[in-house]
Amino acid sequence: MKRDSAGLVAAIVQQFDTQEVLMLGWMDDEALHRTMTTGRVTFYSRSRQEYWRKGDTSGHVQWVKSLALDCDGDALLIRVDQVGAACHTGSRTCFDGREIDAVVS
Repeated sequence: MKRDSAGLVAAIVQQFDTQEVLMLGWMDDEALHRTMTTGRVTFYSRSRQEYWRKGDTSGHVQWVKSLALDCDGDALLIRVDQVGAACHTGSRTCFDGREIDAVVS
């Protein structure tokens, strides 16, 4: 697994049954280990420089269904069963209402 200069890898979180992209978080080796051994997603907060397990304060838990590493080894895809909102704003996903105008074909 390739990590950035801070030792982190991007973790894309997706709802396992609907394929909805929920959020992006960051993980180091310890966060990944905690995620793989507990069945709940743990991230590393770059701003607070500490670990946080999704749902511990909000109750919006992410139950791990599967993990995959992308072909370049620099991103993780974590499929979860999301309970409640995934975004800290209370939205279902961190991408709700944030579309950017672009030419599409």
